Amino acid sequence: MPIYEYRCNKCGSCFEQLVFASDGDEPQPCPQCGKNDTCRIMSSFSCGSSSSGSDLGGTLSSGCSPSGGFS
Repeated sequence: MPIYEYRCNKCGSCFEQLVFASDGDEPQPCPQCGKNDTCRIMSSFSCGSSSSGSDLGGTLSSGCSPSGGFS
């Protein structure tokens, strides 16, 4: 089950919703106002690192960097 992000066209609130594959194209009700006038919005994603350090200063050292590469 993917998690999608939605925005309500009536009240403007944004929310996340777990969606079953069979319900993927159906509008999701807004938890704030209850209206079904919502649209799915583009969401960002996070990329984890396999390093155990917490050094966030200046350089990127995640598994997603081009220098990390795959073997």
